[in-house]
Amino acid sequence: MIEKIFEKILWNSRIITILPVIFGLIGAIICFVIASYDIVKVLVGAWQYFAIGNKALDLHSDAVGAIVGAIDLYLMALVLFIFSFGIYELFISEIEPMKLSKHSKVLEVKSLDQLKDKIGKVIVMVLIVNFFQRVLHTKFETPLEMCYLALSILGLCVGLYFLHKGSNH
Repeated sequence: MIEKIFEKILWNSRIITILPVIFGLIGAIICFVIASYDIVKVLVGAWQYFAIGNKALDLHSDAVGAIVGAIDLYLMALVLFIFSFGIYELFISEIEPMKLSKHSKVLEVKSLDQLKDKIGKVIVMVLIVNFFQRVLHTKFETPLEMCYLALSILGLCVGLYFLHKGSNH
């Protein structure tokens, strides 16, 4: 009898995983809002540049940097989103409306390894976008620094190739 009570308490303790689900969703929403705000700032800057004639802005580098930063935040939001859905599905309950949707494969998680794989791939994309954002703001002074950049890009390409190749099996 004590064993059954303990097992029931142990089983119901999985509900505590609702905390990372809730806060993961809140974090995702915050990232989506901040990234969208950054895109709106680029739109306002472009409007000021073209319509009003405010040429004080460096539209190209500022816009590209802000858009790449927004993409980085959107990808982080997706990591949190996938994480929240995965934790909920693994520990709490299957999401009924997701079964009916044709588009649910991205969020569908059957095991912890599958969740880690999905999150890992998105994190790699976040790192690549973050790398690109840093490269945009870097000043290269010597040919050796340009070679390092080329080697870094080659390394990213090789990593993406193997990441993609591994997901086809």
